[in-house]
Amino acid sequence: MMTKELNDSALLRYSRHILLPEIDIEGQQRLLAARVLVVGAGGLGAPALLYLASAGVGQLTLVDDDTVELTNLQRQVIHDMHTLGQPKVASAAARLAAINPEVQLRLLNERLAGDRLAAEVAAHDLVLDCSDNFATRHAINRACVAARVPLVSGAAVRFSGQLAVYDVRDAASPCYHCLFPEEGEASDGPCATFGVLAPLVGVIGSLQAVEAVKLLAGRRPALGQLTLYEALEGSFRQLKVPRDPDCPVCGQR
Repeated sequence: MMTKELNDSALLRYSRHILLPEIDIEGQQRLLAARVLVVGAGGLGAPALLYLASAGVGQLTLVDDDTVELTNLQRQVIHDMHTLGQPKVASAAARLAAINPEVQLRLLNERLAGDRLAAEVAAHDLVLDCSDNFATRHAINRACVAARVPLVSGAAVRFSGQLAVYDVRDAASPCYHCLFPEEGEASDGPCATFGVLAPLVGVIGSLQAVEAVKLLAGRRPALGQLTLYEALEGSFRQLKVPRDPDCPVCGQR
């Protein structure tokens, strides 16, 4: 990831980032040069995309094959009544362009899989998994491990949310499969089946954006850690999660 020079307008726009010594001009330059793949433009993707665009990530690739429905508006704050029936990637892109027209947007109105998914992951500096199903999360994880691209994964259903960062470039980092094997009943299920508290996805999606910005700006993320948020209790818990040396996905690095 190459750095990018900041013009006067960018220096003003991102001045509150530049004031932070942990980011400074160099970190903001890294953000401007970064390419991020965001899978899912729904509940988690909405706040994550809004903050990544406003933070100045240079290129955002939006992946979603769904259209905006009335039920989405309860929590997917990037969409509105005027975009009902539109592809979610188009609806999200219009909002992001209004916030920061300098961000380059690539729209993939499809469900990525197989070689297409692998190629897209490999072409980016970071992936955010904002999907809502177990199979997609595992496919994204396998692609990230193969391409050695860091992954910020979030999930939210009912009143419970979780967040983790995986980066197999770090020898101690687990991957998603280390925590959630594909066998068994580990899936959280879609919110259309179980329901979800509207602001919960905002909390988790925003936390995904926090970790993404830190990583892209050159700060080391919290690896080997699963953050759990219980909205009903108002509590956060952080669990240490070791790498599984026998993991069939990331065991042989």
